[in-house]
Amino acid sequence: MVRLTRIYTRGGDGGKTSLGDGSRVTKQSPRIDAIGAVEETNAALGVARLHTLGTHDAMLSRIQNELFDLGADLCTPGEDFAAPDKLRMVPDQVARLEREIDAMNEALGPLTSFILLGGAPAAAQVHLARTVARRAERNMFALAAAEPVNPIALQYINRLSDHLFVLGRALNAATGDVLWQPGATRTE
Repeated sequence: MVRLTRIYTRGGDGGKTSLGDGSRVTKQSPRIDAIGAVEETNAALGVARLHTLGTHDAMLSRIQNELFDLGADLCTPGEDFAAPDKLRMVPDQVARLEREIDAMNEALGPLTSFILLGGAPAAAQVHLARTVARRAERNMFALAAAEPVNPIALQYINRLSDHLFVLGRALNAATGDVLWQPGATRTE
């Protein structure tokens, strides 16, 4: 378990930070960019949860916890993604997202257009969190181009943005999706 006795250490004052294995990297490294974007996704979901209840809130609560797992995975460099002594993302976490996507999607009508990212307050916040998750995904793939990254972690972040898209639609189910109307404001 994590135990924090001091919040500030002064260790980052010179522009470097420590990873889970004790190594130090610059704060602008691709690994720290990826970890930071995952943390921003988590914060955006915390705001979304101000507007959710029941099953939807429980999903987001689990996802927030899993995003800490993802951060721990990213914080531990190396290629041994099955080491039992390291916290790594696992296939079951991806599979759960897929099951939830399928269950939510069954209750929704087919899309007839792209949707505008808004609607009910919860849906708007979830859509915002999805765009942050997409940035985290881009950062993680940029990191993976330079260093080994757990492939399950990459699957998870990709599936998460899909999950948040469908959840946004589910949160708008009572009022319907806000549809894009191509060229609706053009005049000629």
